[in-house]
Amino acid sequence: MTAAEKDTEQTAAPSPKAIAAAKAFVAAHGGSARAVVENLGRAGARVVLVGEDGLLGDVMVPDVAAGEALVEAVDGLSPHEWDGETVAALKIGPAHRRKMAGPRAR
Repeated sequence: MTAAEKDTEQTAAPSPKAIAAAKAFVAAHGGSARAVVENLGRAGARVVLVGEDGLLGDVMVPDVAAGEALVEAVDGLSPHEWDGETVAALKIGPAHRRKMAGPRAR
């Protein structure tokens, strides 16, 4: 195994904290959740979670490979894209909409 392969293997593993956060979300929101891994460039990747109850959460990871590994590591998570079915599963309330809009919307 080359040094580059070892580096890739090490960064692909999600942290125990990320795994714990995803497991807690799944447990709190119906026992399963959809997971969409979004590349954020140098900042890493965001794993957006949509629970069975429609609520939204997220977990930050170092890169897309770590996000995909997180989805595989947590029972109840299933990989998805932002398709119509996933978007329709969201239930975003007024408080969350205000939070996403930022201070100018308040």
